[in-house]
Amino acid sequence: MKLLSYSFQGIPSWGALVDDRIVDLQAASRGRLPTLRAALSSCGLAELERLAASGGASIALAEAVLLPVVPDPPRIFCVGLNYEEHRVEAKRERTGHPTLFLRVGASQVGHGQAIVLPRESSALDYEGEIAVVIGRPGRRICEADAWDHVAGYAPYNDGSVRDWQSHTTQWTPGKNFPATGAFGPWMVTRGDVSDGQTLSLTTRLNGQTVQHATTEQLIFPIPRLISYISSFTGLEPGDVIVTGTPGGVGFKRQPPLFMRPGDVVEVEVGGVATLVNEVRAE
Repeated sequence: MKLLSYSFQGIPSWGALVDDRIVDLQAASRGRLPTLRAALSSCGLAELERLAASGGASIALAEAVLLPVVPDPPRIFCVGLNYEEHRVEAKRERTGHPTLFLRVGASQVGHGQAIVLPRESSALDYEGEIAVVIGRPGRRICEADAWDHVAGYAPYNDGSVRDWQSHTTQWTPGKNFPATGAFGPWMVTRGDVSDGQTLSLTTRLNGQTVQHATTEQLIFPIPRLISYISSFTGLEPGDVIVTGTPGGVGFKRQPPLFMRPGDVVEVEVGGVATLVNEVRAE
């Protein structure tokens, strides 16, 4: 099942993608589930599948403006240096625990919307990643049970304003300029992706492949990330874990390769979706 958030004629909603049409699940629930986050908090995936199968109002995918998959996530946990090739190119030491930082929801756009190069920088970098959406709450989740807390998977572009990221040892400013990250177009639910299935990740800039890896190359696999994060905070439905970017980022190339106005960047997660965004200047 493919779940997404969108707006139609300026009104936000959410639904399930069936062929090339979006079944409006906000309407199908009679307003009981106003957002995807609310649905994940209230229902299991099986119930959402039944709701999607019940039919009801729908619109063509092409008529919708797609929003970030979860427009109002409780938290966005981003994992740094989680592929060996990227750790090496960044010249960072291996650590015994994941490197984490937080994004805010306002820093995201959806599929087809513009990623914005802020006036303060000329160093906006791509970072293709795989996002994991949490569907079941939990605290101190053991790795063996981690998959039970996953709702689904989606492409993510953790765009980084590199000069601001490197102002100090803390990365927050460079990761949270408005409209510098992208999340979408939809999430594929756990039932359609086997637990532990190898997923491929490819980033393209103007049609040229700049990053490629698979989840087999993650230093800290998804169950380890869920277990570690849930040790210090309870995970909630709608939380997003962005699992890390592979080698090939722009600021480590010679010469550096940053995103410019008019560029088109794609993040493809094999068997899930391809996220596409154009870059524009603020």
